Amino acid sequence: MPEKLTDHLISWASDLDPKAAEQAARSATLPFIFGHVALMPDAHYGLGATVGSVIPTLGAIIPAAVGVDIGCGMIAVETSLTAADLPDDLGPLLASIEQSIPAGVGQGHEHTEHGEAWWSEHPNYSVATDERLTDKTLCQFGTLGSGNHFLEVCLSPTGTVWVVLHSGSRGVGNMLARRHIETAKGIMADYFIDLPDPDLAYLVEGTPAFDAYMTDLLWAQNYALANRERMMDAALKDLAYALRPGGEPVRFEEVRRINCHHNYSAKEHHRGKDIWVTRKGAIRARVGDFGVIPGSMGTSSYIVRGLGNPSSYNSSAHGAGRRMSRNQARQEFTVADLEQAMAGKTWLDSKGDALLDEIPGSYKDIDRVMADQADLVAVEVALYQVLNYKGT
Repeated sequence: MPEKLTDHLISWASDLDPKAAEQAARSATLPFIFGHVALMPDAHYGLGATVGSVIPTLGAIIPAAVGVDIGCGMIAVETSLTAADLPDDLGPLLASIEQSIPAGVGQGHEHTEHGEAWWSEHPNYSVATDERLTDKTLCQFGTLGSGNHFLEVCLSPTGTVWVVLHSGSRGVGNMLARRHIETAKGIMADYFIDLPDPDLAYLVEGTPAFDAYMTDLLWAQNYALANRERMMDAALKDLAYALRPGGEPVRFEEVRRINCHHNYSAKEHHRGKDIWVTRKGAIRARVGDFGVIPGSMGTSSYIVRGLGNPSSYNSSAHGAGRRMSRNQARQEFTVADLEQAMAGKTWLDSKGDALLDEIPGSYKDIDRVMADQADLVAVEVALYQVLNYKGT
């Protein structure tokens, strides 16, 4: 059950850094907040707005609250395969995925036909007038990125094979977001608007700057959604070939596919008003909505069904949520610790040093997060990973 922290801030987080609570309280004081800001169980300190926060606004939007990875989210596919269908050695499958889905900072495809096909149906003026943005749009379509972005092959308790992936709008979304954040800050300076945090700079609905941002925001959200779809298709193809090395790909069915954002903004109807709901590290969880909530490397992930809690604006957590910075994780843990946490799984063990800041101990306990939000979502399936591919 939620705890009321201030008149305009409630929290589902039983493990909450005071610094994150103070940051969320600052955002909740803005005059265009509609009702209260809701903190999810995975909430932690972020840029401007707290990661794991749901921010309802009327007549304005905060670009930094959406964040620089516009449309970041999850996709999961339940297959008709079982654990018995998987090869004993998943190393060749991991190697194939590395080739078909580039990962890492700035990485992209050498051949851009898939990006070009998507771009031809979804042009955008901001992108078309900037060669750097166009190049990133084309070559990074179908790529994973870095940090906590990943692809996993997982098993359900009954042995069903799932493929789960986390990524967003890549470099093009990042560049668009930063441009609009700077525009918002410039407007605040022009009108001498004093904010409790400069990164809470906002755009007012009905202005050209707001309209320009919404055009780019919605485009980048669509790009992120399609980017995940493209990578999932590639991963499923790799899986089909890995099941029968050297022969014809094994045919299997998709039982269910779920694709959901957790860094985005959308116009929704709440408490009698059409408002903007910005979810910075949160998923929409209306009654019956299916969502994907991952843990950290080596831990469980969850397929969930929304319960439609109005106090959270029909939202829930988006993952485990960091409990320490990347630098702190590198100081407190060793590569040996990470190897122990990933024992029994196929992963990029040769890159252990580069992945150390993603060690499970640097994140909150995903099971505690799920317990905290029992009134927000119901667990459909708990997944255990057997293969992990993460960008460095």
